[in-house]
Amino acid sequence: MSVLSIPAQQIVPFPLITSESKGNFVIDNNTKIVTSENLKKQANFLKGYLFKFYNLPLNIQIKKPIGNTNYISLQTSENVSVNGAYALDIMTEKIEITSSNDEGIFYGIQSLLQLIPVHKNNSLQIACKKIQDEPRFQYRGMHLDVARHFYDVAYVKKYIDLLAYHKFNKFHWHLTDDQGWRIEIKKYPLLTQIGSCRAQTLVGRFGSDVYDGKMHKGYYTQDQIREVVQYAADRFISVIPEIDIPGHSLAALASYPFLGCTKGPYKVRETWAVQPDVFCAGNDSTYTFIENVMNELITLFPSEYIHIGGDECPKERWKACPVCQNKMQSLSLKDEHALQSFFVQRVEKYLNSKGKKIIGWDEILEGGLAPNAAVMSWRGTKGGIAAARQKHEVIMTPEDPLYLNLSQSKNEDSVTQGGYNSLEKVYAFEAIPKELDSSDKKFVLGLQGEMWTEYISNPSKLEYMLFPRISAVAEAAWTNPVNKNFERFKNQLPELFKRYKLWQVNYSTAYFDLQSSVIPFDNQIAWKLETKHKSKIIYLKPDNPSKFYEYKNPVLIDLSGEWAAAVSDSSEKLKWIRKNFQLNKASGKKIILKNEPNQKYAGESGFTLIDGIQNTTGMLHGSQFLGFIGTDMEVTIDLEELIAIDSIKLHCFQQPPSWIYPPSLVEFSTSADSTSFSIMPQTHKSGTKHLVYKSVNHRIARYIKIKASNNGIISNGLPGAGGKAWLFADEIEIF
Repeated sequence: MSVLSIPAQQIVPFPLITSESKGNFVIDNNTKIVTSENLKKQANFLKGYLFKFYNLPLNIQIKKPIGNTNYISLQTSENVSVNGAYALDIMTEKIEITSSNDEGIFYGIQSLLQLIPVHKNNSLQIACKKIQDEPRFQYRGMHLDVARHFYDVAYVKKYIDLLAYHKFNKFHWHLTDDQGWRIEIKKYPLLTQIGSCRAQTLVGRFGSDVYDGKMHKGYYTQDQIREVVQYAADRFISVIPEIDIPGHSLAALASYPFLGCTKGPYKVRETWAVQPDVFCAGNDSTYTFIENVMNELITLFPSEYIHIGGDECPKERWKACPVCQNKMQSLSLKDEHALQSFFVQRVEKYLNSKGKKIIGWDEILEGGLAPNAAVMSWRGTKGGIAAARQKHEVIMTPEDPLYLNLSQSKNEDSVTQGGYNSLEKVYAFEAIPKELDSSDKKFVLGLQGEMWTEYISNPSKLEYMLFPRISAVAEAAWTNPVNKNFERFKNQLPELFKRYKLWQVNYSTAYFDLQSSVIPFDNQIAWKLETKHKSKIIYLKPDNPSKFYEYKNPVLIDLSGEWAAAVSDSSEKLKWIRKNFQLNKASGKKIILKNEPNQKYAGESGFTLIDGIQNTTGMLHGSQFLGFIGTDMEVTIDLEELIAIDSIKLHCFQQPPSWIYPPSLVEFSTSADSTSFSIMPQTHKSGTKHLVYKSVNHRIARYIKIKASNNGIISNGLPGAGGKAWLFADEIEIF
């Protein structure tokens, strides 16, 4: 009989204390699971896993078997006291998992399962060892948005299993948004009859204005909700529902137009981004509706928390709504932010009266935080820091790096939300900010990974975006910082990939893929290529696309056109990455920015504007542009010597639904000495979304100054009214 064993420690998240012993324990058809009556649920989980993935039909016994060998024992013990803590002792004759609580027993089982070889066999060998382990944070969460794209009950259960394998204990279920209402509310049947259906869905990136023409619909009945909640509870996961209010509520408004300020007509939104129609905050019938929805929600979800959203709520409808303005006047509220605070606090007070706490995104800090609210900090960690200092519970979930719907490779071959959250960046996240003093750190309950599905319409892509980064999130949430080590974690990836295959999930190998970056090189530009593979890298130049060159150092880009590179490995088909460089007199030259761009859209600072790469995909969440919010863009380029200039171009973008507006003014000027500048003739603008500003005038110059004036505060009647406008700039070209 063949026996398979697993290499050294492969448990993710990594345990607190481990020690190796001599010998092995062998699981086979004769192995018994021994437990007490109160732990049969955990025993059945272990039995079900071994049968599902290894076809081993182990029996469960309440009493210890005669002979005292070849069994797995699940027993409670007062020696392990921390909630979720456990001890796992693997000996040659038996395995013991002990904890003072049921949850700890379950987590001990998860660690044991990761020590079993991934290859199916009728006899599985596990090296003897002892593990003592406990979670770092009490809140270890993962999120799933089913409003943008609906996932059925069977898949939601699979998703919960994947969380359980990683010792997560919170499942944040985002059930409503502008694009769909996904939960049955019996008092308001139109929410699912109308609100769960959108006529069509955007194809490609936001702003494409291309639609699939296919209805997208789906919702969960209350019986299905109960089924999922119980399924999660059996895996010691609490389901936290999110009903998004007062913004992101168009699906509800389409169902019941009286809930909005304008009274409609409304329709379920077919594309993404923030939109102006929100719940009317001045009408008491709005609060009656919300309370009735919450009454049904409370009966379905035993979680102590209800998530109410509270994010990205434009105020323009409230400013124009007499009912909202009367409400503000009657309550002596100074502005619409205070009105939102009143809205949130009123809902919180009602839920508190029902024994529930609310969680909101960090926007609920604006206008004053509700007395007992927990804050989910997504716009960085500043909101979480502010809330903790106010003695409020905090869950850290910053977009950078815990939004797993953002790209995990610089060479993504499908549409994503954009951005770039690499595996290394996710793993390195620390939930306790250094800025907090010791008395406030205790308010940080933990962290959560996010999975928004605007651009994720199927399980295969969802899992590709999730794995292996979910394993990195799990370690950030569970593992003691002294035991975190990315070198150790990355060396485990090959074994993790095998386990993902066992679980029948898709996953990304982006960490090992060829990565490219464009860098400045002696007042020119160069292409830097990196890979974790030991194989050599080859590249192609545009003048001879059939001739391979071996990569050794960053390649100087001296030709316009398409360059290509790949890892040379004869075992598989070459996987090429390609860059289209368009060189001009500004490419790679010295550039000075007067104002730095927003950190979220900072690219490679000024070099991004002269790196020879133009954003032609419309991917406005990528890295090939700079984003300025409320501030002007002004740059000065040094061409090194006096040269002839015929024309200058600046590439910008506009996308008003995302609050991205064209510059109010673009001005080009030139100088021979960097002190006395002469303005170029009138600038011409072309394009609709991708804007090109151009000035033509022959002159001799060394220094080029370009100023693009921000639109400032967005005007009434436009998306984002009252907020600061974004200015997005891409490449600068000089000919």
